[in-house]
Amino acid sequence: MDRNSPDDRGKRRERKPPRPLDGARLEEMALAYVARFATSAGKLSDYLRRKLRERGWEGEGEADTGAIVARFVELGYVDDAGFARGKAQSLLRRGYGARRIDQALGAAGIAESLREDVRGSEVERRRAALVMARKRRFGPFGGGGRLDPAVREKQVAAMLRAGHPLAHAREVVNAMSAEALDEWIDEAAD
Repeated sequence: MDRNSPDDRGKRRERKPPRPLDGARLEEMALAYVARFATSAGKLSDYLRRKLRERGWEGEGEADTGAIVARFVELGYVDDAGFARGKAQSLLRRGYGARRIDQALGAAGIAESLREDVRGSEVERRRAALVMARKRRFGPFGGGGRLDPAVREKQVAAMLRAGHPLAHAREVVNAMSAEALDEWIDEAAD
């Protein structure tokens, strides 16, 4: 039969529902996930539970996602501390503040004790505020001299949403020059 025949036009093939998972297939999916993505134990566990909800379980007994996650942690395939360090440093380099980093790590299932360890030093947090100001052309990077108070408040609000403390946001937005901000960062290093 011709592909373009009148009988085939407008018809779509019905997709078969995916086969339910068994223990071997669930482990294969977990391995493929950790091979492709940097992940935490919490994110891997969420992924496996989601796949079980979508596809169902056909294996013996109950699906034990916790055992798979624990074994992958033991084997070193999943490292929460390494994931937290990498994610926090990435967010700092992109200009996000400690509160936003904490939120991202909490959503990934990272324990509070690990989150505290990777939030960055005061110097790193100040540099992150400077990165954001440069990117978004806030404060002295706007090029327009003294800003209207309403514009300054909007810039402060944007920095707060990015996770920076109010003191950092005000310091950056109200700075007279980029050099003044460099000095502000150097103060924290001393």
